[in-house]
Amino acid sequence: MAATILQTRDLCIGYASKRRPRVEVAADIGVELLKGELVCLLGPNGAGKSTLMRTLAGLQKPLAGDVFLEGRDLHGLTESERARLLGLVLTERVDVGNLSAYALVALGRYPYTGWDGRLSHADEAVVRWAIDAVGARDLAARSVGELSDGERQKVMIARALAQEPAVLLLDEPTAFLDLPRRVEVVQLLRRLAGASDRAVLLSTHDLDLALRCADRLWLLPPDGPLQIGAPEDLVLSGAFQRTFADVEFDPAIGSFHMAQEPEGAVGLVGEGLHALWTARALERAGFRVDRRGDAQLRVEIIHDNGDPAWRLYTATGQRVCTTLYELVKCLKLDGIA
Repeated sequence: MAATILQTRDLCIGYASKRRPRVEVAADIGVELLKGELVCLLGPNGAGKSTLMRTLAGLQKPLAGDVFLEGRDLHGLTESERARLLGLVLTERVDVGNLSAYALVALGRYPYTGWDGRLSHADEAVVRWAIDAVGARDLAARSVGELSDGERQKVMIARALAQEPAVLLLDEPTAFLDLPRRVEVVQLLRRLAGASDRAVLLSTHDLDLALRCADRLWLLPPDGPLQIGAPEDLVLSGAFQRTFADVEFDPAIGSFHMAQEPEGAVGLVGEGLHALWTARALERAGFRVDRRGDAQLRVEIIHDNGDPAWRLYTATGQRVCTTLYELVKCLKLDGIA
């Protein structure tokens, strides 16, 4: 059994102020992070993901309960002790001036250096290791201000790794990144968790990526207790669907689509990849797809000189469409949808 690195007990998170009423965001949170695991924190906007992340990082005090880091009270640790155990990457962009990527990563050694911040040979070796670990060696000499969002995020993760923490916390690390860079960052974090035996927790809105990559999910609904489990367990129990009730989740294929009343049924005859994407196009256009092909409207996938085509059968006749755009347009123009 993997060792527990971070643990909470009866944790209640929210905001308390002398001038304003106490605001409780979530309560009775009992979670743990294990060595070598990648955990994704999911929930709709306003559920309290960032509040929970800030509380676990020690940036915000809990309303009640405790957070333990390697068995010690998080809020009893000095800043230096906490920094040696916990690395944090926040969503907010930090202005680092004209620092090079190498110099920014080197700042992660501050818990280990003296008052003058001078790096030893051992410190320099850790900085180089952190840069290599995220695949950023070619970025080291460049100014951080010249980096793309994806490159900058790699460097920020390297800076946190340079602290040699037991736990890595990341609040929305894929925000502002395009799809390839989002996949790259999550795969990087999964690899770091396993290879370096660290616990990695990230909050994210990338539900599909979390389902595919996380060892466990923490689901934080806006009006219920936090749910914990493997992605597949939470899908099978219905917890995943209940947390994101404003969109429709198909557990058979692990995909989301917007809930809408179908305009009618269309039979679909065909197999393979073209059938899969034809069904998606028809559903997006507002149809319920009947794979038995029994509906009055019917689409048959054919091949015309080796190229795919779609034969549409209606009550008034048939026609062949050479693209799915044309097929959907034909259904709408004919007043069927």
